[in-house]
This record gives sequence, C-alpha cells and structure tokens, in this order.
Amino acid sequence: MLEVKDLHVHYGVIEALKGVSIKVEPGQIVTLIGANGAGKTSLMHAISGIVKKTEGEIIFKDKSIFKSNAAHIVADGLVQVPEGRHVFPGLSVYENLMMGAYLRKDKKNLQDDLNKIYERFPILEKRKNQDASTLSGGEQQMLAMGRALMARPTLLLLDEPSMGLAPILVKEIFSIISDIQKGGTTILLVEQNARMALSIADYAYVLETGKVVLEGPAKELANSTEVQEAYLGGSAKK
Repeated sequence: MLEVKDLHVHYGVIEALKGVSIKVEPGQIVTLIGANGAGKTSLMHAISGIVKKTEGEIIFKDKSIFKSNAAHIVADGLVQVPEGRHVFPGLSVYENLMMGAYLRKDKKNLQDDLNKIYERFPILEKRKNQDASTLSGGEQQMLAMGRALMARPTLLLLDEPSMGLAPILVKEIFSIISDIQKGGTTILLVEQNARMALSIADYAYVLETGKVVLEGPAKELANSTEVQEAYLGGSAKK
C-alpha cells in the first residue's frame, strides 16, 4: 500500500532523513521506533505532504505522491493523526469530527460514519457539544483519531498516540488501534512506548539519526537483544 524509497529530507543544512526506505502492506500495523530526534515524525510529515522532500520516492496505492500536497494526499485516503493531537479549539467535538470529513465527496454516508465513531468512542457522543479544548488528554486523543477516521482513510498514520497519557489510557488507546486495524484500516504507527507498539504491530523499523538501522517482524525485534537493551529497558517480559 505504501513504499518509501531512499527518502531524504532537509531542514536548511540539517539532514533529517538520510535515505529512508520502508514498506507498508495492506492490512498491516507497521511501527517506527527510535529515540527522540531519530527522524520518525519527519518521515510521517514527509509522507503526509507536510514537509518538502529533497529526493527519493513515495508510492501510495501504486501512485507517486512525492510531489503531492497534503490536501490531495488526504483525499487519496492517507490521513495522519499528528503528535500532540491538535484538536481545533473553539470548535465543538462534533464540529471537530466533521472537519475530518471536509474533503469527502460521499456526504450521504457521513451520519452513518459519525454513528460508528460514537460507538467506538462513546465519550465523544457525551461530549459532542463541548469545546474540544476542554477535553482531557485521553479524550482529545480519541477525538483526533475519530476525526481522522471520518475521512475514511485506507492508511492511517498515528504519531505518538500515547504521549502524555496515563498508563490505563495507554492500554485503551492501543486496544482501539488494534480494533481499527481489524476493521480494515492499515496503520503506520510512530510510538515512544516501543514495548506496546511492538506488541500490536506486524512489522517494525528502528530509526536512528535519520536512517533505518534495523527492521523485521515486530515479534522478532521485540525479542532482539539489541532492541531490548536500547528501547525496552533490558530483557523483554515474557
């Protein structure tokens, strides 16, 4: 569904991505793990059309999106939930969800999809008339995910969905991510909580200083001594 080939991204003289190549197959959860500054968010933003690419190629559903702008990429079915959630303050929960469907042409199905979002996130229905900025961190994360799902993505990019959340909410968010995959949406996940990310992913890439240094099936990487020592706090729990 997605193939990134030899991707380079610069911020001025700083090279954030140094020839990154990854693949995401339909129906998978693929996770990117690595320390802060490794290039994970830069890669997500490059795929989404938010930052300019220096060289390389990005193929989504057999079509190059390397030069596409963010709006066209969303319309094609590739949608990102940004790090930090970024809900629209001053708009209600309902209005935020409707913003997710802004580019959709099939308006007649919006209510059905909204009902599905409310079924998956019941708290959003309870808070539908509330200003989105007054929600808790966990509720805002659910809103950001629900807003993205209203665009009917075929590939969902999730950037640090558990950031700043209490441990009990982290488990709930990861359970929701698994449910979204089971519903037929392919997912590319960036996550600092490497243990949780590897536990639900099919395949994983490890980024360091703008390069892929390890890749493989998620369970294999979770059992790798190198990954355990660098990202899992020592021996993996059985």
